[in-house]
Amino acid sequence: MAEKIRPVEQMLELSEDEANSPEHLDSQVQKAQEQLLQLKRQQEQIEKQKRELEELSRRQDELEHGRSEMADKLTRSLVVLEREAYNAQSRLEQIRAARESFGQHLELIEAIDPKSWNPSDLHKELSRALSTVDEARTVYNEQRSRLHAAGGNEGDASLPDVGTDSYESNDGRSFSQWFQIGVALTLPLIIFGAIALALFIWLASK
Repeated sequence: MAEKIRPVEQMLELSEDEANSPEHLDSQVQKAQEQLLQLKRQQEQIEKQKRELEELSRRQDELEHGRSEMADKLTRSLVVLEREAYNAQSRLEQIRAARESFGQHLELIEAIDPKSWNPSDLHKELSRALSTVDEARTVYNEQRSRLHAAGGNEGDASLPDVGTDSYESNDGRSFSQWFQIGVALTLPLIIFGAIALALFIWLASK
């Protein structure tokens, strides 16, 4: 245990004989130096403890600030990620539905074979084929719009745009319109030929 430091006043209360004794003076000087050294050590120890307490307090403040900051960020991020996950799941379902629908209509379109049509049913087969293509176009545009709405500005960036009628020629008429025009132009010739054939059969029967 450290020696108790005597007050300076007690050190100075010396008898005249003691004051005149060199040995006693040397002893008192040595004790004073030891006390000063002890005080210096105690001061250094106190300053060290102070620095440690200040560092501990700083780290505790850093912990509280970091914990509060990260708890807030993680909480808000979880909400954002939940919303993103829901949107991604919804978009994935729409993509799957679009793929299935596109696949079905692609099979129907690829099944169209004009070479296998019966010439007598040309108008009927052509109308049916055009209806299949128009339906595919309508479904395509609807699915494309849904993907665009679900995915923002880049929702349908990779899907080409399709007009209401891809068969339009340079002057604005569609293939079906040209077909109707062709039928209208050839119809009088067909009627004239039918009348001529009937007249020939009637004359030959006499």
